[in-house]
Amino acid sequence: MSEATTVRLDPGAFGELRESFHGRLVRPEDPDYDTDRRIWNASVDRRPALIAFCTDSDDVASALRFATLTGLEVAVRSGGHSFPGLSLTEGGVVIDLSAMRKVRVDPERRTARVQAGTLLGELDQATQRFGLAVPSGVVTHTGVAGLTLGGGIGWLMRKYGLTIDQLTGVDLVTAGGEQVRADASENTDLFWGVRGGGGNFGVVTAFDFRLNPVGPIVLAGPIVWPMAESARLLRFYREWIAEAPDDLTTAVVHRKAPPLDFIPAELHGTPVVMVVCCWAGSVEEGERFLLPLRRFGHPVLDLCAPKQYTDHQAMFDASFPHGRWYYFKSRDVAALTDEVIELTAHHAARFTSPMTAFPIFQLGGAISRVGEEETAFSGRDSGHTFNIGATCATSAGFDEERAWARGFWSALAPFESGSYVNFLMDEGPERVRQAYGPGKYARLSELKRRYDPDNVFHLNQNISPDGAV
Repeated sequence: MSEATTVRLDPGAFGELRESFHGRLVRPEDPDYDTDRRIWNASVDRRPALIAFCTDSDDVASALRFATLTGLEVAVRSGGHSFPGLSLTEGGVVIDLSAMRKVRVDPERRTARVQAGTLLGELDQATQRFGLAVPSGVVTHTGVAGLTLGGGIGWLMRKYGLTIDQLTGVDLVTAGGEQVRADASENTDLFWGVRGGGGNFGVVTAFDFRLNPVGPIVLAGPIVWPMAESARLLRFYREWIAEAPDDLTTAVVHRKAPPLDFIPAELHGTPVVMVVCCWAGSVEEGERFLLPLRRFGHPVLDLCAPKQYTDHQAMFDASFPHGRWYYFKSRDVAALTDEVIELTAHHAARFTSPMTAFPIFQLGGAISRVGEEETAFSGRDSGHTFNIGATCATSAGFDEERAWARGFWSALAPFESGSYVNFLMDEGPERVRQAYGPGKYARLSELKRRYDPDNVFHLNQNISPDGAV
């Protein structure tokens, strides 16, 4: 039995919490504890002393007061997709928002009010009923909260910007249990900070978004070549996307072809490289623009076709399910130079797990037209984000796959133009400071001093309240 299971909750404080709390409180001795403590990344195994399933902002405030009173560490969990498992604490209190999943859409005003436990797929389903969408991520069982607070990249980002670029306001509970509003007219500095600064300033319980016309049909899906074509394809791709309109967002993915029904059996397990496209404009115009890509070389599979936007959003779900062992490293680069392309092709040929897949996301477009200082998010001028993922079914082979990811990441260091905080592991305070840059980090640190001077919310890509690294 781990040391964390010996943590004894103060009976008086716990009794007071139970009296005021409307949701479910789960302790290590409860029958559902081992199920309730699991998160998406199975390589992270921690045992909290208490999991508080909140139903509203009052529950969040009560759980925070309990944690502060008892001196227990706080983790906040929405979808639980934090790469390094920062939504789980060892021996502390998990404030779980998964019961808070209401989405209210106003199709006339094109707005949505979204509770913080909502998953991306649930948001998509609610908004697509009206042919609307919020730009969001690429795996539908990801939580809206974590994705948004770090920035939010996905298939609509070049057309409409990041998820935070559609955010008009948040409701937030501070470390002291105060419920505050942040938007363009109220607590404006805090509103700046939550758009890219992560969960450093409090627990966001609700998000207000602008909605954009999307679909319901988009031209989307992968076009696939043998991985041996990686360098040639990337050089062609670099020139092809140079003229891409904002309607197109793409990602280049290297992996072994998965054993899915829509992939021919003879390709299963073979190393491939694919360009995954999402054209969010006229299908006819998209077909004309995609034609040179379809004709490049000799694709072994072409699954890019008109489809429901919600179907495309779920395309990566099968590749990133709950319960696998995940490890990620990430860098932004300004461009796919010849050196970057050669490094990519070299390292792509050297992973071994049939589950490993790493996307290179195309940035630019609407992302780059928001001023760098308008939000806490950094890296709007980057050209591409490398999300170097190592994935195994269990611990078997995981150390070797993780070493491959680290080696690839290290080789890309001379070309880094920034980093996306949602793709960072637990890499230390200097890496966080580098991600934001000294100017933004100083401003974020000042916000931290005002809203969380004791660093209650430190299980995140942490901003130090004293400005120190």
